[in-house]
Amino acid sequence: MRATSAVAIGVGATTAVVVGALVQATGFGSAGSGLGAALSMSVPAEYRSLIEEAGKTCPEVSPNLLAALLTQESGFNPKASSPVGAQGIAQFMPSTWETHGIDGNGDGKRDVWDPEDAIPSSAKYLCTLADDVKDVPGDKQNNMLAAYNAGSGAVRKYGGVPPYKETQNYVQSISALANKKGGGKTATTSQAAAAVNAAEAQLGTPYSWGGGNANGASKGTCCSPNGNSGASVEGFDCSGLVLYAYAKAGISLPRTAAAQYAASEPVKPGTMRPGDLVFYGSSAASIHHVGIYAGGGWIINAPRPGTSVRYDPMDMMSDLYSVARPVPSKEI
Repeated sequence: MRATSAVAIGVGATTAVVVGALVQATGFGSAGSGLGAALSMSVPAEYRSLIEEAGKTCPEVSPNLLAALLTQESGFNPKASSPVGAQGIAQFMPSTWETHGIDGNGDGKRDVWDPEDAIPSSAKYLCTLADDVKDVPGDKQNNMLAAYNAGSGAVRKYGGVPPYKETQNYVQSISALANKKGGGKTATTSQAAAAVNAAEAQLGTPYSWGGGNANGASKGTCCSPNGNSGASVEGFDCSGLVLYAYAKAGISLPRTAAAQYAASEPVKPGTMRPGDLVFYGSSAASIHHVGIYAGGGWIINAPRPGTSVRYDPMDMMSDLYSVARPVPSKEI
């Protein structure tokens, strides 16, 4: 967590091998009394009971929300360390841990690297933040998550989720994961075809970091992790293209690749079809790229600054994580 948070969500083999190696994730349910079948990710078995118990610390925190937050923060890596100094599975800054870390397992030590201490500490800290921002207007869960990422002071200052792109994406991604319903009705074949057609119509459109919305190409923002700005380029980035293509098919998706994964249902190897979304990253928390499957092992995507919307082979990157099918919302 940060005022500068922990794990950054950024941006080889043959296609057959890569697809065959896709993670077949099991999930857990939306906010409720415990983990169930819903989110398209798996909670390591050794942490499930910890999350179940810690997720009951206060009414504002559920096991599902806590699991989604830990996925976002570290991908359940107890040794995670961020460039700004955040530590452990829940990515506590040392000063925050000093104040809010607890001895969760009763062994006489408060160890930020020990999930048995860090997971209940994370839940307790969320509850503290929920109380800190309880009088701030807007969605209470979103304000609590924003405070975990950017601090309670920033949430109070701006009267809700601060206008920081990182914090806004952080809140959106965790909320999408935590509130996702399992077994949702996915995009139909005709909707998927409409999305592919919409993406194909944009072939040759320039890449723009932060560019693209439901209405089409747009000027982007500054700056990518490599310092590239899309502010002067009208076009799409990878998730902007997906957002637009599925909007043309009547399906509303979140803005970032990680949140789009959370709003989709993974498909089993061998059942892919054109229109499915192809995600790249080492975990659900580190998804950094998305493309639209066009068939025959090819995707349509906006690859990176200096390129344009184009076809690429599915195995264009070595970290293909999952193929998933969007679940329509009721927003459009």
